[in-house]
Amino acid sequence: MEELQAALSAGDFTAARRLAAEAVESGEYDDALAALAAQAKEDQAAAEVLIEALDSSGVVRRFAGAALLDQTAVDDVAQDSLISIAGSISSYDGRGKVTTWVHSIVRRRVVDHLRRQRQEVPLEDDAGPAARISSMIATRTTVRDALAALPELYRNPVVHRDIEGLSYREIAQRLGRAEGTVKAQISRGRAMVAAQLKEGAQDG
Repeated sequence: MEELQAALSAGDFTAARRLAAEAVESGEYDDALAALAAQAKEDQAAAEVLIEALDSSGVVRRFAGAALLDQTAVDDVAQDSLISIAGSISSYDGRGKVTTWVHSIVRRRVVDHLRRQRQEVPLEDDAGPAARISSMIATRTTVRDALAALPELYRNPVVHRDIEGLSYREIAQRLGRAEGTVKAQISRGRAMVAAQLKEGAQDG
C-alpha cells in the first residue's frame, strides 16, 4: 500500500482512486481502506475515494444482506450506511479493521430500519404457532424482521427452507451439517420467530 499512501500524501487522488480500485478487485483491500480512512479524516477527497472503495467492494451490502431478507431494504440500508460512514469518519480510531468499524455502523442502520418497519407495519394478534411460520414468511414483513433477528446458526437453515424452498438434504449439504441437525435448527428457528411475534403482539 506504499503507492496508495504516497498518492494520498501527494494529493494525487486520481492515482489513489485507481490503486484503491485495484485493491478492491484483488480482494485484498483492508490495508487500502485503512490508508484511505486515515487520510479521510482531514481530506474530503480521500473520504470520497474511501466511500467509493467500500461501495464497489460490496462489503456494506454483504453486511446489510446478512441481517435483511428484502433486497430493497438491503439497498436502502447500504445507502444509509455509506452516508453515515462518510459523516462519521472522524470516529474511526484506527485500532481495528475499517470493515469492523463499518460493520458496527451497518448494524445500527439495520436496527433503525427494523424499528421503522415495526412502526409502519403494526404487528397482528393472530401471528400463529411455529408450525405456520413456513407459509407466513414469504408475505409478512413482521415475520421477516423477526427472522432477520435470529442468530445466524438458525437463520440460515430457516431461510434456505422457508424462503428458498430447499429440501433438508440440500440444506444439510449446503451448510455442511448433518440432516438431523438441520431439521432441529429449523424447528428451533421457527419457534424463536413465533416467540418473537407473540411477544411483539403482546407488547403492542
